[in-house]
Amino acid sequence: MICISVTPESRNFAKVDILNAASQSDLVELCLDRLIKTPDIEDLISGFETPILVSCRRPEEGGQFKGTDSERIQLLKQAIIAEPAYIEFDLETAKQIPRFGKTKRVISYTSLKKPLSQVDDIFDEMAEAKADIIKFTWPTPTLQTAWPLLAAISQKREIPVVGLGLGAAGITFSLLGIKYGSPWIYAALEKGMEAFEGQPTLAELDEVYHHRSISAKTRFIGVAGLGVAERRTIEIFNNASEQLGLDYTCLPLVINDFKQVHKMLGILKIRSLVVSPRLGEFILPLAEHLEESSEQTGYGDLQLKQSDGWHAYDTVRRSAIKSLEAKFEGNTTRTDNIFQRKNILVLGQSGLTKAIVYSLSQQGAVVSVASGNDRAAQGIARKFDIRYVPFANLYDTLSDVVIQTDPDLKLGHGKGDFNPAYLRERMTVMDLSQLPEETDLIREAKSRGCEVVCVDEIYRKQLNQIFKAITGQEIPEAVFANRSEYTR
Repeated sequence: MICISVTPESRNFAKVDILNAASQSDLVELCLDRLIKTPDIEDLISGFETPILVSCRRPEEGGQFKGTDSERIQLLKQAIIAEPAYIEFDLETAKQIPRFGKTKRVISYTSLKKPLSQVDDIFDEMAEAKADIIKFTWPTPTLQTAWPLLAAISQKREIPVVGLGLGAAGITFSLLGIKYGSPWIYAALEKGMEAFEGQPTLAELDEVYHHRSISAKTRFIGVAGLGVAERRTIEIFNNASEQLGLDYTCLPLVINDFKQVHKMLGILKIRSLVVSPRLGEFILPLAEHLEESSEQTGYGDLQLKQSDGWHAYDTVRRSAIKSLEAKFEGNTTRTDNIFQRKNILVLGQSGLTKAIVYSLSQQGAVVSVASGNDRAAQGIARKFDIRYVPFANLYDTLSDVVIQTDPDLKLGHGKGDFNPAYLRERMTVMDLSQLPEETDLIREAKSRGCEVVCVDEIYRKQLNQIFKAITGQEIPEAVFANRSEYTR
């Protein structure tokens, strides 16, 4: 079920709020915290077919009740007499209010400042307090902070568990909750009505995450990160899976420490992990098997679990080189390598920089590398036996192709910026730094008459590689044209 919370201040508008939420959800939480005057709870919740959950939380639990605790408990006692489908208590309050009628008791544990490391003892206490459903709420900015919640819900328990993760990894918990049988997950009715920053809206759950198609048999594809690019990848993969009738769903993973990631993925039965170019070199050491380019460069953006362990692959490099090749194929009659004797300047210092340099140098191009960090650029040049260009001398260097791989390099006229005056007509420019977004450098290159490699084409090639490696099928072309407001 999808639960939408309403927090009315006026009794007159409370029913309207419930009606709006009830028309689009499976469960409505009526929060009594903000009501200015004592309500007639039985009147508020009567007349709705959608089940109602009643709560009244203190500020330390994320609520806004300003009265005394005795007044709050009295309000909850009145609420349970009205017999809503569910009523939520904190553990101490649950001990003071006995079971009544058919109302199910949701007993909650809330920690707004820090996550727990262990939850088993709390389970026992809540069971003793006659919980029908156990609810946990705590900050989940990353996969690691959400892990105790994820581990709890992935295990079979006598009492069902509902979790509300406050932060970026909250959506991860919600999607896993559906797979593992959580009674409901929380969503905002629409943008601007989120209970906390990062809470998904109902439309977002539908259009980006396809939550209604998740079942106990669904196979998750892990996608590291929750930026615009990662959301777009998730939406495209989920739309493709739906069109092709595949039971795959993307799971966003906000990771800040890769040490335990594979262990966690194993427990959650996730066998594929897609990572952004920024993270490619950090997660690579966790893989047991590397393709040759990844061994040479220390970079990989796709990991797949196979019978002998995790295998790492480099997909951006392949897509970028193929797209660059296509720019020259119609302009040459040579029978040898298309990059032979091309002067190519690569800007950057990351794992992706190394991957591009490695591939081009293998194909006979005359490659130079430059970066705002001269020492890093020197190291890359030595490793791959290519030319190093000090950043200060960059504008004395001529090239046929400019490839930007550094997300931190700014376009401008400052000391550490890349001056667009370097660009000349007939140069070919490719910018991988913000894939799949078109950057200021690309727009500047177009205005100066340069040939530009389309980032969207690179991105499509990359996603097709990844999707086929995981599912065995290619993404339908129509999928790329459909984008929700959340990924534009």
